[in-house]
Amino acid sequence: MLKAWQVDIGGRVSGLGGHDPDGYKVNVREIAPGVVHRDCNVTVTAFSVQHGEMVDSFGFRFDAPDRVIVISGDTTPTQMLIDHSRGCDVLIHEAYSMETYHRVSPRAQEYRRRHHTSSVELAEIADNVKPSLLVVYHRSNMGGVPGSLDSENVLLDEIRQSYSGHVVMAHDLDVF
Repeated sequence: MLKAWQVDIGGRVSGLGGHDPDGYKVNVREIAPGVVHRDCNVTVTAFSVQHGEMVDSFGFRFDAPDRVIVISGDTTPTQMLIDHSRGCDVLIHEAYSMETYHRVSPRAQEYRRRHHTSSVELAEIADNVKPSLLVVYHRSNMGGVPGSLDSENVLLDEIRQSYSGHVVMAHDLDVF
């Protein structure tokens, strides 16, 4: 990553910007399923998810004193995700719309099935784990109009057809 950003880093550190020469450094730590961070405020647990051929794909559960938040990561539905989502207050999960699914090629449909979760599958997951709030993010909009409110509303409507809990669409800079 540092090599990929070498020109940008050089321009920021040595150029007119005068940025902190240590500001670009990273501290990489490989993770495995299990607790990956713990302090007095939160325990973060990584769990394996299924994202096609990607071997090390993870979802994360954040246990804080006052709430539990689960982020699915890119995944098809898995029992591991359901198990780690039980009892959560907020489930942040990716999804694709079945309406746009039917507008794409068979190859693109296969890709979605092997890498992501459909609106119907997400409704089943949410109905099973019953989060206080379901937040939909990372919408796979192949076949739709990216970022359009119509495609967002279609996706939400598809989820609400069989899930009666509170569900919202995430946008950059949202606070829940």
